[in-house]
Amino acid sequence: MASDISEIPGESSPNQAQAIPAEPQEAFEIALVDDDRNILTTVSIALQAEGFVTRLYSDGETALKALLDNPPDLAVFDIKMPKMDGMELLRRVREQSPLPVIFLTSKDDEEDEEAGLELGADDYIAKPFSLRLLTARIRAILRRAEPDRAIGNEESAPEPANPNIDRGRLFMDPARHHVTWNQKPVSLTVTEFLILEALAARPGVIKSRNQLMDAAYPDDVFVDDRTVDSHIKRMRRKFRSVDPEFGAIDTLYGAGYSFTDG
Repeated sequence: MASDISEIPGESSPNQAQAIPAEPQEAFEIALVDDDRNILTTVSIALQAEGFVTRLYSDGETALKALLDNPPDLAVFDIKMPKMDGMELLRRVREQSPLPVIFLTSKDDEEDEEAGLELGADDYIAKPFSLRLLTARIRAILRRAEPDRAIGNEESAPEPANPNIDRGRLFMDPARHHVTWNQKPVSLTVTEFLILEALAARPGVIKSRNQLMDAAYPDDVFVDDRTVDSHIKRMRRKFRSVDPEFGAIDTLYGAGYSFTDG
């Protein structure tokens, strides 16, 4: 099932000069895969209001062929679904496609989150969730995937508040969610990027877990301490894949984390 929003062009008086209309920007298409019809409907309405087109699927098996034959711009998967769960769906998709994927799930087991991100998910948001948070994550991932294309209601969205961050071997471009270390690209999820950005913005300053959660999860979304620890662990592993000696993220037990590239 596909959903779209069309616009009816306004009429002009024959005595008025006719302006040449700008070529319309093709809307981004988001596929939602979840066996909960209420979530499908609610998320679809919210995304359409932001200018996206949505395609809805109630199980992974039905979604798989459609996602491969006619890929959307991004997909949001639940994990626990009939016929084919989100993990298997992502694994099958990744065999043939780099389609950006966000996991949206009620499961909060760290092993599930770890497995999903290892399979190639771009981010992971647990239910109950904020629609504003989901929309922000979608925009950020699309901006990173297609930086030259307008995204949803981008003309009304605020410009990124933070400039590029250049900290010795670390370079971060918030507008593109792009990261390099020693000029080598490091692929971070949006959540990981926001945590690292909060640390690198003030080198040497200790950031508590609560401060890092506030940076990564707006709208008072609840996450526990181990979620931040898990993101830090994955970030270190990713940086060490390009630099085995990476040690710029320090742990200060009982206090939090800091960034120091000395």
